Amino acid sequence: MKKAVAIFILALLVISCKNGDGKSGYILPTSNGKTNKVLVVVKGIDWQGALGDEIRTVFGEHQVGLPQPETLLSVGQIDPSGFSGFMRNNKAILVLQQGQKEGLSVEKNKYAEPQIIVYGTAKNKEGLINLVKNRGKEIIKIFKDEDIKFTQRIFKKERIDETKFKTAQDLEITIDIPKRYRLVEDTGEFLWLRQHLKSGIARGDGTNNVLIYSVPLEDESNVADNIVAVRDTIGKKHIPGSKEGMYMITEQAFTPFTFDAEIDGKKAYETRGKWEVKNDFMAGPFINYTVVDKKNNRLIVFEGFTYAPSVNKRDFLFELEAIAKSMKIK
Repeated sequence: MKKAVAIFILALLVISCKNGDGKSGYILPTSNGKTNKVLVVVKGIDWQGALGDEIRTVFGEHQVGLPQPETLLSVGQIDPSGFSGFMRNNKAILVLQQGQKEGLSVEKNKYAEPQIIVYGTAKNKEGLINLVKNRGKEIIKIFKDEDIKFTQRIFKKERIDETKFKTAQDLEITIDIPKRYRLVEDTGEFLWLRQHLKSGIARGDGTNNVLIYSVPLEDESNVADNIVAVRDTIGKKHIPGSKEGMYMITEQAFTPFTFDAEIDGKKAYETRGKWEVKNDFMAGPFINYTVVDKKNNRLIVFEGFTYAPSVNKRDFLFELEAIAKSMKIK
């Protein structure tokens, strides 16, 4: 019995000397914190002053394309004196500190896993304010990109086998879509998957939706200009409303925003805007990725749209973004 206990203890010691990367050290605890949330480590007096104002201004920029104002990232603050124990296990941390070596540095999985810590260093308080002002978008991108990877790792473990969908086979794509999405339509040219949401007044009716299809590549210089027209054509053909003559269109009172993007190493366009149902009151946000597939002389289109009245929608759109960016074109 004593021998068995000794072997068990020895095994625990061996295991505890390896972390997630296989390096020597203790096993890291699992990180805590929600997606799109950052813990800022800065003195309370600075948080209440000009530095805190600059942080709230930069991180408080609104995500475009949403019906209600929602920030790009949510931020919380803790004083360096309280940054210990459980608080150090947050998934995303921004440490603002004074020091001689100015700039940004990144450290991963220091106190927990997965975790990313961004250190912003400047010689004085004014320097920290300028650092946040001038490199705030870069800091946000670091956190957003890491959240995308984190979300994609989860989805990859619980992904649908897309080879069972004729459209995915015919388009020769792979994509990591969670199994909670259910098939609505699969024609071989158009794929529609839907997840029913569990919150808000639309509980049971609220949904996150994935659309995948392709259109011919005719004039690459006009791709961005034609995105709305293409999605409206698809909406009329495939996304009906509750009655005859009702179908999805791009909201006419709101001009979508289009940005340059990249999917699977290919040129793409990211479009964010609002959809509505013609002659009805249903509406919500969408995110569209139109990918230029020159090799096959076509555009591959991924679109995600959300219907979730009464609740914030930023994180629903973020999930759809993570799915889209997992797409691979053979």
